[in-house]
Amino acid sequence: MLKIYPGGSEANVAVSLAQMGEDVEYVSAFPENKLSTELINVLNSYQVDTSKCIYFGDRIGTYLLLSANGLTNGEVIYDRKYASFSQLSSNNIDIELLFEGVDWFHWSALSPALTQNTADMMEIILQAAKERNITISVDLNYRSKLWQYGKDPLDIMPKLVDYCQVIMGNIWAANKMLGTPIDPTFHRNTPAAEYIEFANDLAGILFQQYPNALHLAQTFRFMDSVNHNLFYGTYHTPTQHAVSTTFETHEIIDRIGSGDAFMAGLIYAVLSSNNPPEIVNLITSAGLQKLFFEGEYCPG
Repeated sequence: MLKIYPGGSEANVAVSLAQMGEDVEYVSAFPENKLSTELINVLNSYQVDTSKCIYFGDRIGTYLLLSANGLTNGEVIYDRKYASFSQLSSNNIDIELLFEGVDWFHWSALSPALTQNTADMMEIILQAAKERNITISVDLNYRSKLWQYGKDPLDIMPKLVDYCQVIMGNIWAANKMLGTPIDPTFHRNTPAAEYIEFANDLAGILFQQYPNALHLAQTFRFMDSVNHNLFYGTYHTPTQHAVSTTFETHEIIDRIGSGDAFMAGLIYAVLSSNNPPEIVNLITSAGLQKLFFEGEYCPG
């Protein structure tokens, strides 16, 4: 049985933030057709403003996950080639309109993974955001199957992340995208204390390498069976480290999008608190909550 859900990393973050009460705009590229209209209407129903979306090209990017809601291992098949967003360049972007009324800009590593044009476009957009003193956040979501245009993430991501004040990822994604060290002996049963110590050390490295960064969060998510999830997170500033409560559940509906909910929680928490222990538990709770909703969006 095939189930179809609207989604995408930035869209998932936008929906979660809107449900948390934030004013959110989502910008992407869509072909002018009925399916695009339906997707836009879904986002609008969650109070996400889509008025700045670009209508361009002929296709909507999709992916197929050969797994029931991420509860079992399954191959991911991406179909992004020639999708409207992947064909964008900076010539299609009205920078003044994009940043009108904006004080925070969020992007994910999926965008520069698609083509050299989208990577170049992201750098122009990030530079423009910096010039306007807009806070910038990034999710280092690494998808090896998307990086197919002859560039390694290490060729692209470090210079883009340098614009960011808020960075979210995990110790493995940071290694792949930013070239930070990783201990190859880490495994599922490595004690949490060792992971946390490593995360704290890694935070120090990242703050040194990316002096614009002020906030960093990292996820640790493990699954031992179809219904099991062990989930904790860390949060860091240049002077403080905090670790969340460890959450464990055997009642999961859908794993897809839990990292995006964590990211949305991070943005919301940074806007609303300056207490690291409070922030880390809020963002990890947001990621955990997504496990109990079907589809990519977290409407709770």
